Amino acid sequence: MDDAGAMLWGRVTYELMESYWPAVARGEVEAPLAIREWAAKLETKPKYVVSSKRSDFPWTNSHHMQGDLRKSVESLKDANPDGVLIGSGTLATELDRLDLIDEYKFLVQPMIAGHGPKLYQNGLPGTRRLELVSAVPLSNGVVAMHYRRGR
Repeated sequence: MDDAGAMLWGRVTYELMESYWPAVARGEVEAPLAIREWAAKLETKPKYVVSSKRSDFPWTNSHHMQGDLRKSVESLKDANPDGVLIGSGTLATELDRLDLIDEYKFLVQPMIAGHGPKLYQNGLPGTRRLELVSAVPLSNGVVAMHYRRGR
């Protein structure tokens, strides 16, 4: 998150985040130092939300994305040369269909859920070739992987 200039979420992800992180940032929820630090970063980071069902986003530095999705996201990318971090599965699928994702950062967790939503639930129109930038194993068994779109 530190490297990105802004966050881009769908409404559902925004509402999940909004239900917890602002309260942590305000000190209303007891949390370990690392969680409080993360909450403070989220508080100051510009957050853009794509939604057709909601237009009021009161969390600090939150903005409603309206209009044509392609044009709105291209403008957001242009305004944030450090990048835009997408944190919503459904939105990521649509942005990938529009060929608007340049890099992918995945966290592979050391568990198999066996159920739940899949990345790109309804598929993509074609194969995406990716080039590995880095793969870093973390102390908790998670592997952080960074890929760039192959051209």
